[in-house]
Amino acid sequence: MHLPAPSSTATPSESTVIAAQIRSAGARATPARIRVLQILLNAPAALTHHDIELALGAVALDRVTLYRVLDWLVECGLAHKSTDARGVFRFSVAVAGEHQAHTHFRCDFCGRVFCLDAPPPTPPRLPDGFSLSRMDLDLRGRCATCADQPA
Repeated sequence: MHLPAPSSTATPSESTVIAAQIRSAGARATPARIRVLQILLNAPAALTHHDIELALGAVALDRVTLYRVLDWLVECGLAHKSTDARGVFRFSVAVAGEHQAHTHFRCDFCGRVFCLDAPPPTPPRLPDGFSLSRMDLDLRGRCATCADQPA
């Protein structure tokens, strides 16, 4: 299953904002970085490498360049990389300070990952000497698109 391809052409003002985000992360705002980040910003759910390739359409990047752009976006904190139930990497845009403060829903049927507008539960009390660095909560089931599909 493929998501509808988000627009891969940013408006001039959108491109300026995206370029500023990339520069604030300490890097050059290359056309490839701008296009990929724009696709992630407009995506309704986390996208696979293949989904992003399809969304790029006529302005396609070679696979290695796309992997490098995605890895760079993750390393600098502009995107998140997660693995779905099938072991496929999915990428989503990172909003400063917001991504860890919500819950994810993973569709067991299509593999898409959705960010829910719901805070994760309070972490349990940890034993003395333990230090929590991260907490993930994934709800699993079928998304609205897949709910009526036969098993």
